[in-house]
Amino acid sequence: MSSPQFHHFLLRLRRSALFRSRPLLLASSTALLVVLFFSVSLILSATSRQTPSGHWSASPIHALGKSLGLKSDDELGLNNESDKVTLDEGENDPAHRVEKKILQRGESIYTILTAAGLTPAEVHELTSQIKGNRAIKGLRAGKTYELETGKNGTFISFSMQSSPYEVLHLVKDQQTGKLSAESETIEYDTRVATIEGTLRSSLSSELRSRNRGSLNPKIRKILSSRLNFRRDIQPGATYRILFQEMWNENHCVGTGDILAIEINSKGQRFNAYQFTNAKGDTAYYDENGRAMMQGRSMFIKPCSYRRISSGFGYRINPVTGQHQFHGGVDLAAPVGTPVRAVADGRVIFRGRKGNAGNLVTIAHGGGLHTMYMHLSRYAASCRYGKRVKQGDIIGYIGSTGRSTGPHLDFRIVRNGHLQNPLVALKQTAPRRSLSPAELHSFLARVQTYQHQLNTDRPVMVADTGKSGEPVL
Repeated sequence: MSSPQFHHFLLRLRRSALFRSRPLLLASSTALLVVLFFSVSLILSATSRQTPSGHWSASPIHALGKSLGLKSDDELGLNNESDKVTLDEGENDPAHRVEKKILQRGESIYTILTAAGLTPAEVHELTSQIKGNRAIKGLRAGKTYELETGKNGTFISFSMQSSPYEVLHLVKDQQTGKLSAESETIEYDTRVATIEGTLRSSLSSELRSRNRGSLNPKIRKILSSRLNFRRDIQPGATYRILFQEMWNENHCVGTGDILAIEINSKGQRFNAYQFTNAKGDTAYYDENGRAMMQGRSMFIKPCSYRRISSGFGYRINPVTGQHQFHGGVDLAAPVGTPVRAVADGRVIFRGRKGNAGNLVTIAHGGGLHTMYMHLSRYAASCRYGKRVKQGDIIGYIGSTGRSTGPHLDFRIVRNGHLQNPLVALKQTAPRRSLSPAELHSFLARVQTYQHQLNTDRPVMVADTGKSGEPVL
């Protein structure tokens, strides 16, 4: 279109009904803005695309931004899922302090807590939660306890052993001020024991009568894919179980992992043996090396949440307003909501980490790690180096670090690279077959288990819950 033609077009447009009618002009302008908004949204949404594996990859638009040196707004400084994740180890909280003390003559729980900064009303609230606790009644001079403080010496927790089996923690949340009493099971010596017999009724009743009822849900979990307990296990069936017991000095305080199960019922054999491969993956297999528990979930949800406030991949950052990569999934929930370990593992980091706020990192073996960010506080039992079980509380929802509100930023790292947590949480444990070398090692392990079942002294159980002397 030539210049005179364009000038003529503008004159005609100006004389048209569009410019002579204000309502029509307003409607047209609004429509133009809506089209412009959706066009920009389409461009932004095109900056990432989901792969078949559930991961998100950057488009040329994002790659251009990265090449221009635009700074990442991810809590860990990552630009995309291909970036290598650096996993810290240890504890990082300079203001955090734990002192082990001995109760002096004339001191009491009241004087200790008020001297630590709690008000008399707060002390009353805490002690009312543990009314009747033997440890508090028996608090005398010479008893040891731990006092945990934070920034400026503010009170975090008071801890003392309340029984041969538990530690009692009196805790004040640093964000909400909520007071709570928590108990922690003490880590014990692990011994191996056997239990065997002939069923007179059900297996669960038999185990309860021998004070080892805690084995029953573990056995059901292992064998649920192979048998129906009501139909296949009848009176007259024989059983042999090799398992771990947790001991504190001369007290058996509970059962640990099951190492081997052998059940014979109506001419059928139901066997399962624990085996850990070279990668550190532990699973159960039958006598031929076939995996058990196909289809069970690998992970549990890390917390109860109201909504997913931000997903994995590229997003409009709620703090900066920029379109940036986000390496986790944000689960919005009230401050103080418990956060749980999604699988068994070991705490390799607990502390403050920049924009991530209060962070816990757990190693699960096989190159798998999970990260829990923005916590208001840590569970009193969550410490560096401590082993945790799936479902153990490790901390509580908060808004520490760079955050617009209380939520958990949950992340999964496999072999140093991020995975989409929403995809990973839906994964089920595959029925993995053993390689020839693994099968050889597994069969050798089965022979060891059977030797222990044949020669180890069975557990003798009394009504007190104490057992006879298990042997390794």
